Amino acid sequence: MKLLKSSLLGTAAAFASVAGAHAADLPVKKAVPIEYVRVCSAYGAGFFYIPGTDTCIRLSGRARLDIGYQPTSARSAAGSQGDTTGYIALARINVDARTQTAYGTLRAFTRIQFASRTSATGGLRSGTQERIGSAFGATGQDQFGRDQQFVNTDKAFIQFAGLTAGRASSFFDFYAHDFEFAGATLNSDVQSTNLLAYSAKFGEGFSATISLEDPTFRRNTIYSQTYASGTAAAPSPVAVAFNAAGAPILFQNVDVAQRNRMPDFVGVLRYDAAWGSAQLSGAVKELNTGNYINNSGFLPGASGAAGLPNIAAAIPSSEYGWAVQGGVKINTPFIAPGDTLYLQGAYGEGATLYTGYSSYNGSYTSRASTINGAAFDPYMSDATLNPLTGKLETSTSFTVVGSFLHYWSPEWRSAVFGSYGEMSFAKGAREANAAAFGNLGTTAQNNFTGVVGSRAFSLSPTLRDTYQIVAGASLIWSPVKDLDIGLEGFYTKVGLQSGRVVDQYKNGAISAANLNAGAAVKTVDAADTFQIRARVQRDF
Repeated sequence: MKLLKSSLLGTAAAFASVAGAHAADLPVKKAVPIEYVRVCSAYGAGFFYIPGTDTCIRLSGRARLDIGYQPTSARSAAGSQGDTTGYIALARINVDARTQTAYGTLRAFTRIQFASRTSATGGLRSGTQERIGSAFGATGQDQFGRDQQFVNTDKAFIQFAGLTAGRASSFFDFYAHDFEFAGATLNSDVQSTNLLAYSAKFGEGFSATISLEDPTFRRNTIYSQTYASGTAAAPSPVAVAFNAAGAPILFQNVDVAQRNRMPDFVGVLRYDAAWGSAQLSGAVKELNTGNYINNSGFLPGASGAAGLPNIAAAIPSSEYGWAVQGGVKINTPFIAPGDTLYLQGAYGEGATLYTGYSSYNGSYTSRASTINGAAFDPYMSDATLNPLTGKLETSTSFTVVGSFLHYWSPEWRSAVFGSYGEMSFAKGAREANAAAFGNLGTTAQNNFTGVVGSRAFSLSPTLRDTYQIVAGASLIWSPVKDLDIGLEGFYTKVGLQSGRVVDQYKNGAISAANLNAGAAVKTVDAADTFQIRARVQRDF
């Protein structure tokens, strides 16, 4: 029995040693190391390391719905001018990537926005964005002028060692509608522009920036009476021949559509402290024209003019617009934690989109109204081309704005805001255009001028000096973090600094001749409206 047990144990041991020898000869497979996503705490909450790199990234976004109501007196007008309600559904995606280097933080930030907008009511469908190619509209019978898809590269910039390059908010801007839904106040904010800038810090809280910025997004046209929407050229007349009495008898059209030749130059001084911030901004921009348009000479009220003189030497020279802006942001925690007051003022010549004198749904056009179906559309061009001298003459504008944010509790907050501004064209600009156009045009085109001194001239809206007033308030409830449910209402008024104009919707197509003959018409010196906008927004 002992012999049998010893034999069995010996056999088992032999098998075990052989199996062990074979196992030792087999290749050993190493387990692939698992690389977990690590939290990056160097740049605040939400950042994590991109696996396999030393770059930290944060993904975030926004979903929003706006519903707006604004009354209109033009229910039977073409397009969407008879609409009273509108909607915006917006999506935003943010990507923020940062890497620490020997020169400091290397940052790349991108923001893409998409929106579906309906109705022209109060800017919910934005003519401004369509004019600069950020949106496209539908063309159906019921959708034309009402449905618009918005696609925008809102931000795409790199920051490194004081350098900012890409698409970003202009360094000129300060308040930038921070506490508003609709962005109705007169304010320099144009969301984003393409730029190359360098910023330097000095002292305690001081910084200075020099920025070269894309001129495309700060142009508000050189006025052209004969510009047709959808065309590449914007013809404006210049006299090239006069009669013995000195009156113009022959004109040639100049293309006043501006070209990209020089960047806008922006300079900023800024101070940041525990109590808030202060900023002084300045900008210089070029205003230019193209050449004369071939075979476009004409006589006022006639056609077929021939024998144009040699006018090559009379091509208008460029002019330069400029603007300055000062603002202060004051934190007021002594009222309630989070409370903030903004005050800002701007003045400029040939730079309406820097001073912010514009329509929030009507930039990049010679005339457009904040008011849907307005009695008249204010003119907002940066400059006019004097048809008697061939020189560019800049407009002047100024704006002041204030906005205060107050927290009633951590869940409830309100903002109150208001602005005032004025815009004036060069002295004699209306008279010079009247000399070029005489009695041409009707109120249907909102551009008749009339002979100087006539009734038609005095009632024409063309190049009238105007003012704007905006006042509003909001109430926002945040039941949980990053969710806002709010309501905003504001009042806006656009008026003439002097005189009256024909009401473009309560009269038929009135010509200068009809007016001079004493035709009875309804006139106005101002137009006003209000808007109510509801918003639900989730940030993540």
